[in-house]
Amino acid sequence: MFKIMRVLLIGLICCSQPLSAAVPEDEQQLTQAPEDGWTMPSAVVLIDAGHGGIDGGATAGSTLEKDINLAIAQKLYLLLNSQGIPAVLNRTGDYALSEDNRWHLSRSRHKRDLSQRRQLTEEIETTMLVSLHVNWTRDNSKHGPIVLHQSSGESALLAFCIQDTLNRQQQTAFYPREGKPFYLLRRVDQPAVIVEMGFISNSADRTMLTDPRQQLKIATAIASGIRQYKWITR
Repeated sequence: MFKIMRVLLIGLICCSQPLSAAVPEDEQQLTQAPEDGWTMPSAVVLIDAGHGGIDGGATAGSTLEKDINLAIAQKLYLLLNSQGIPAVLNRTGDYALSEDNRWHLSRSRHKRDLSQRRQLTEEIETTMLVSLHVNWTRDNSKHGPIVLHQSSGESALLAFCIQDTLNRQQQTAFYPREGKPFYLLRRVDQPAVIVEMGFISNSADRTMLTDPRQQLKIATAIASGIRQYKWITR
């Protein structure tokens, strides 16, 4: 619970407007303290940093998907907010969201983790969910980004925009796909996509995914795709 509140506080701090310097300090305190106590943050994009904590995700030797997802999610968060697109992160460190889930009575940590991610889309007022992951396959020749979307047209459009910018960043020519089996894409009401940013099982992709400079380029491409989507749907 404390970790959720820390995420919400980050969203509130980054998305709220600063008070005028002319407002007296005691009036500032009143302005900052609503009658109902806690208020939930609102943003445009909820960034889902996949996996975390005990759940490392896909692996290649000592390289863990959860670390890649978080590193790029943090860069995407900073980019979007600096570009005037308010965003919030659903995890800011290496912990599993299942640890914050006290309401889903299930023995499955995986189910609690996924339901907690979906629940945050209902508790935090946002207009889209962008879930960051990396791919893995036994065929280590497979490479490149793949964006998965819901059956709705808005989700498909968001996926096409992000796929296009990632294709240009990685010099690929893949098409987004509908992700029918995926829990978040089936259960989240707002436009949502899962961005598989590359293959951790491919040596070239793995080098790119773990290089901070290349991570920034990936985050920049995703942010560009989000901006394209917002421009088309404005």
